[in-house]
Amino acid sequence: MTRISSRTVRYTRAWLGRPHEHDVEDIVLDRDGVTIPATLTRPRGAKGRVPAWVVTHGITRPGRAHAQLVRFTNAVASAGIATIVPEVPEWRELRLAPELSAPTIRAAIQGLRESGVARDQPVGVVGFSFGAPHAIAAGGEPGLMDDIGGTAGFGGYCDLEATFRFMMTGRHESNGQTHFLRPDPYGRWIVAANYLTAVPGHEDAGDVAQALRALAVHASEIGAASWDTVYDPLIGELKEGISEARQGLFALLAPLADADNTPADGADLAEDMATAARRIDPLIDPADALSAARRPVTLLHGFKDHLIPFSESRRLAAALPQAETRLTITRLFGHSARDPFPVSAALTEVPRFLAALDRILRMT
Repeated sequence: MTRISSRTVRYTRAWLGRPHEHDVEDIVLDRDGVTIPATLTRPRGAKGRVPAWVVTHGITRPGRAHAQLVRFTNAVASAGIATIVPEVPEWRELRLAPELSAPTIRAAIQGLRESGVARDQPVGVVGFSFGAPHAIAAGGEPGLMDDIGGTAGFGGYCDLEATFRFMMTGRHESNGQTHFLRPDPYGRWIVAANYLTAVPGHEDAGDVAQALRALAVHASEIGAASWDTVYDPLIGELKEGISEARQGLFALLAPLADADNTPADGADLAEDMATAARRIDPLIDPADALSAARRPVTLLHGFKDHLIPFSESRRLAAALPQAETRLTITRLFGHSARDPFPVSAALTEVPRFLAALDRILRMT
């Protein structure tokens, strides 16, 4: 097994339930004239300034208060690293707004500098899910990259059409092979809530988009897997407010738990929504920005990630020609519930996972 650092040992112990003491403080940031809150977590009792990271949350209602994100930052503090998690209110409202990534990271770095906690050196930037490619792209952003020492992305996307297609059909391609996995419907709820009415022929589908947003809000707040039967009553209730002409469209995007979750015609709608997304939010396609990234990158993705497939992190790695990039695909991580795997697989999975964490924890 590769030798891991003491930071990784302390992080792992904390993640497993034995955290060191740390201090948590709510602060306020200025994001280009907009006041946003942020959470600053620092090791307690640290002598002098410490290494620091900016951590961006995903598209969830809890935002910076997401339980797994809090657990992560507490464990990072146990490893001797301070973190700042800036709130993106628009993302908490489940609005895909990629243009806010760079100004949010810039504001967070400024907040770290002003806090007196961070060392006078480049910081790390970590992004989860939707925020991952944009956090990585910050490593090539003029006015930002000099302040960034390394970046990490957990479960990110790269190809818009391929990601949306997986969300609708469960199919994805990697190294010439076709893979299938039941997609987490939360992804299609979010995408359609944002872009469905911009698809030609669906301009009047505001009732469907609003219902899907309500469903996504509920899922994000209760935390149950989005294919669970717990959502069936709400789906039935929301269906009553949908025009008869769009009942089929709603059923396609919000199937009941025991219904076909991967309809054949879902791929066409995925392509149309990707086209609409690129037209409305050009920065949602990260390819150009990624090509300019120069800071070292560590990518971590779940092999059975039901929301964004692991093939997207492979695409991310290929889209970073100027950055030193390391990718780990593991069964020990995922957006939704992890699928069980043989205990014997842990002999290879755990060391690889710890080695990836070690690279991330060493980036500053």
